[in-house]
Amino acid sequence: MKDGKEPGALRTIGELSAMLGVKQHVLRYWEQQFPMLQPLKRSGGRRYYRSDDVALVMRIDALVNRAGYTLKGARGAIEQEQAAPVDQVHATTPSTASMTENVRLRTSLQAIRDRLAGALAA
Repeated sequence: MKDGKEPGALRTIGELSAMLGVKQHVLRYWEQQFPMLQPLKRSGGRRYYRSDDVALVMRIDALVNRAGYTLKGARGAIEQEQAAPVDQVHATTPSTASMTENVRLRTSLQAIRDRLAGALAA
């Protein structure tokens, strides 16, 4: 980000608006439409966007203003992206039943391999 601040620095709504070319009222509206967008709010309601908030706003901007998503579609896409790591963990973690089935299948395949090796050696 070319605004003279450190990458992890807090940014005001004005700074974020100027950086992305998105009007401030649009950023406030996005907060209503995207529950995961929750910048810090200080006295007087002044907003401060953390680096994660900035990344999320950039993602929303890319989906809505460049990829042509509706707000509802963009929210759904972001929710799926945020849920993906959890789903991937569950998808790669086998259940006890499938682990038992894998052990049974492996034992069976090893027995077949041993019979074939014996038949070839004879």
